[in-house]
Amino acid sequence: MKTKTKDDYAAQAGIIKAMAHPTRLLILNSLKKRETCVCELRDLVGDDMSTVSKHLSILKNAGLVAARREGNWLHYRLICPCVLDFAACIAELKR
Repeated sequence: MKTKTKDDYAAQAGIIKAMAHPTRLLILNSLKKRETCVCELRDLVGDDMSTVSKHLSILKNAGLVAARREGNWLHYRLICPCVLDFAACIAELKR
């Protein structure tokens, strides 16, 4: 088994940092159910399109979501739903 390095932990911290925003957690939780277009996510979070796109860009760069183009729309999906287990664990701490 390979020993984790500081770089490995830095990569993990980057993913956690990408999740560390209420809107991004809401988006991730929404995507666990199904692939969703940006317009639906915009309506869900109640922010303008540019703000939602910025949040999605952060999640995509962290490797948490992937996008698929269909005509003029981008549809996002959660790559690894197990990240929501981490969010659920954090929610347990708040109880």
